[in-house]
Amino acid sequence: MTDTAAQLPAIDGPVTHTHIGGQAVLDGIMMRGKYNWAVAVRTPDGAIHAEEHDLVSGAAHRAWMRWPIVRGCVALVETLSLAMQAFAVSASLAGETEEEQLTSKEVSITMLLGAVLAIAFFIVLPAVITNVVMGVFGGGTAASNPFTWSIIDGLLRVAAFFGYIWAIGRMGDIQRVFAYHGAEHKTIHAYEHNLPLEPDVIQRYDTLHVRCGTSFLLMVMMVAIIVFALVPVRGIAHALGVTNTIGVTLIAITARLLLLPLVAGLAYEITVKWAGNHTENPFVRVFLWPGMQLQRMTTAEPTDEMIEVAVAAMEPIIAREQREESGVSAAVATAGQEPEVVVAQESPGLSPEPAADALEAPIT
Repeated sequence: MTDTAAQLPAIDGPVTHTHIGGQAVLDGIMMRGKYNWAVAVRTPDGAIHAEEHDLVSGAAHRAWMRWPIVRGCVALVETLSLAMQAFAVSASLAGETEEEQLTSKEVSITMLLGAVLAIAFFIVLPAVITNVVMGVFGGGTAASNPFTWSIIDGLLRVAAFFGYIWAIGRMGDIQRVFAYHGAEHKTIHAYEHNLPLEPDVIQRYDTLHVRCGTSFLLMVMMVAIIVFALVPVRGIAHALGVTNTIGVTLIAITARLLLLPLVAGLAYEITVKWAGNHTENPFVRVFLWPGMQLQRMTTAEPTDEMIEVAVAAMEPIIAREQREESGVSAAVATAGQEPEVVVAQESPGLSPEPAADALEAPIT
């Protein structure tokens, strides 16, 4: 062991679970905390551009948005919204020339097309192929044999997901995003272990994380197989007077789209709320093993320069929360009582969500 290694702190100490999540973007990383979110991007000239914004959540003032399952839908919508904003920032900085940089309109169009393609590739296409498979082997339709139909449909969706991850992973730009993904995970690991956010410390951690959005998506697909199998497609088709295969398939597809919020909410409770807070539980480790292994396809070992970007995105989050908590402590000492809700305002009329019940974001 070298003298340098001997001086580094141990990385296997006690874990302090955090709500902080984030995601990799083009040549950068976004981090989200209780009160704000920040994005840091490595610009073409080698500098790091970092900016932070107040986090505004509807759950701060609406108790029903913090109900189990519902809070998962809210967290997912907010995460997707922040993802678009962070991607817009990174896309505007990543290119060396104005022609290579994307405008906000171009980012919005890209996101919209991505959503349409995701529905087509992961919902419509598996349903169509399932009809073909069931027809060839005489298995019936989504109405006559809904359970078998849903199982085949779900397995095809998982296969499509793995195939998609494998295919985009061959692209050089995506491989770089995957490396930033690994930097994000490593940095959060170090923070959860209360260690200095320095490259030589952070690099000693694994690129896998239990709250990763990749694991969350796999859990969504597993939960979807069960939920969709319980949909009474036959009864719905009969009530609507639909008997042809195409009509029944459209009913099944529509039901899947309508039930996506429920599926996402259930997956959130399992992956983020339960597993994310019991990472040392042996059963949890076994239960989440498939999702953790899938992350080996979506993360890569980052460079020290990428770690620096992750730290630049993390530091504003930590600093803001320390300021808010210091203010709360001072207020408590003065008033002599515990506050029920912590609300901070940097922008008029915009309040971050309560620290007492912050929604946790999947680490994407």
